[in-house]
Amino acid sequence: MEKELKIANYDVRSDASIKEKLWVVIPVVLLIGLLSTLIYKHHAEFSIEGLVSGFDSDFLMFFAIGAFAQLVDGTLGMGYGATSTSFLLAYGVPPVISSTGVHVAEMFTTGASAISHHKFGNINKKLVKHLLIPGVLGSIIGAYLLSDVISGDVIKPFIAVYMIVLAVIIIRKALAKTIVKKKTKKLGYLATFGGFMDAVGGGGWGPIVTSTLLGRGRNPRYTIGSVNAAEFAISFASGITFMLFGGIHGWQVIIGLILGGVIAAPLGAYLVNKIKRKPMMVAVGILIILLSLKTLSKLL
Repeated sequence: MEKELKIANYDVRSDASIKEKLWVVIPVVLLIGLLSTLIYKHHAEFSIEGLVSGFDSDFLMFFAIGAFAQLVDGTLGMGYGATSTSFLLAYGVPPVISSTGVHVAEMFTTGASAISHHKFGNINKKLVKHLLIPGVLGSIIGAYLLSDVISGDVIKPFIAVYMIVLAVIIIRKALAKTIVKKKTKKLGYLATFGGFMDAVGGGGWGPIVTSTLLGRGRNPRYTIGSVNAAEFAISFASGITFMLFGGIHGWQVIIGLILGGVIAAPLGAYLVNKIKRKPMMVAVGILIILLSLKTLSKLL
């Protein structure tokens, strides 16, 4: 009898161990597969000459944007898309290239972030499962519309205004007083809307989903880690959709964002409980508003 119990306990621990490893193995396998596919299909663009010529001040700017945006996202659970898109638009990068670049880069940075948050024990797996499928569906619809239906020049001012709205949401959540914990309902609708707006606007998953969940009194550590983990699937879905319907443009933007974001991801996951959230949220919100106003001023 005792021997059977030991065997049963071993089997349970073994199953749990396998499930734990899947949270790391799946992102790693998907990222390796994606990287291999990109290099195979676009190997001509990755020549030594092309890489050398692309390593200039613009590349360093995109690298810095990627690193800063990932630090913001990793520590606040929001802001990667909003921060990086605002910087890119202000720098003169077209909306389609900006959104495609952000989402292809996020396929790598969110993978690194998800693995990092898992390592630091910041993930609520039940919450991730509730957000996953609705968020993916919303992101696919939004990415398809932006890449094959909506004109980038027409939507650019609307994206800038949308970024200002996201920044106001971030600041409002930061300045909110004591939050009473409430049960979060209709998570699927929230995730679908967040995924859709993230794909169309180049950002919004974190400000919409994370801020709503935190506003309902959820634990910041597990909310941020879980939303970041789910974001990997959302970014992967929208990135693949952009590739299928719009192709990939702006490799210098993409590679700069990827390298900066991947390097900063572990630091962001580590700092999630180490920094004062409210001052940083206010600072990020003000920064996004200023960048978006600069973009709008160029269009007027």
